[in-house]
Amino acid sequence: MAARATWKGFLKISLVNIPIKVFPATESSGSISFNQLHAECQTRIQQKKWCPHCEREVPNTEIVKGYEFEKGRYVIMSDEDLEKVRPESTRVIDLVQFSDAAALDPMYVDRTYYLAPDGTMAADAFAVMRDGMRGKIGIGKLALYGREYLVAVRPFERGIVMHTLHHAAEMRGIDAVEELNSVPATVKPEEAKLARQVIQTFEQPLNLADYKDEYRAGLQAIIDAKVSGQEVVATTTEAPPKVVNLMDALRKSLDSVSAGKKKTAKAVAEKPAAVKRKRA
Repeated sequence: MAARATWKGFLKISLVNIPIKVFPATESSGSISFNQLHAECQTRIQQKKWCPHCEREVPNTEIVKGYEFEKGRYVIMSDEDLEKVRPESTRVIDLVQFSDAAALDPMYVDRTYYLAPDGTMAADAFAVMRDGMRGKIGIGKLALYGREYLVAVRPFERGIVMHTLHHAAEMRGIDAVEELNSVPATVKPEEAKLARQVIQTFEQPLNLADYKDEYRAGLQAIIDAKVSGQEVVATTTEAPPKVVNLMDALRKSLDSVSAGKKKTAKAVAEKPAAVKRKRA
């Protein structure tokens, strides 16, 4: 099924304006969601807005926006107040800076979208700017639906990808995690060497397509079984062995990986021999 554009506008780089379409890069249907039901009658629960002070349900017409500036104290923001700072939707992704692609920390990425040219007339200009951005990432802003987004744009295969970003003010500094104060700044060289050896045994080219959402698949299997009236049997999981000493754990990890590789090599070696015997 072909992807459907959710937004149309322009990609602006200096004096160049390219008509584009925006497509979500993720599938919302990929996750399983549940509704809350009353266990007794299996009726869907309604979420009501309740005022504990007045002890009654409050309609939307009586609800206002409030900002808590002190504990229990609020300043009320009206629609007129919000209109004073609400940016006008311009339908333009205005790139104002370019940097090396590696400069963007993945922690800042919120959502990802695909950009494509809007019409055959825009395809050539789109391709030229895509190739001109190789190895770079463009930073800009997008005013949409009454708010302003910080975005990053980079080339990707035949197209261009756009990430909406968190602002720096939204990111919590790592110093806020007090538990990290007890983490040693340095470790013993022999421990670090052994840890690197364990890590190297797992190194291989990255392909995220190799990883499946096993939780979602298992959940879907249980749902399908319940719908068809079948009995659901839980799978047994082995508890990991308890290893107290770090060096022992690293050495056992190396031993287990080595043993696994030997079994794989033996199986590969035995397979051609079995094929030969079968042919004979």
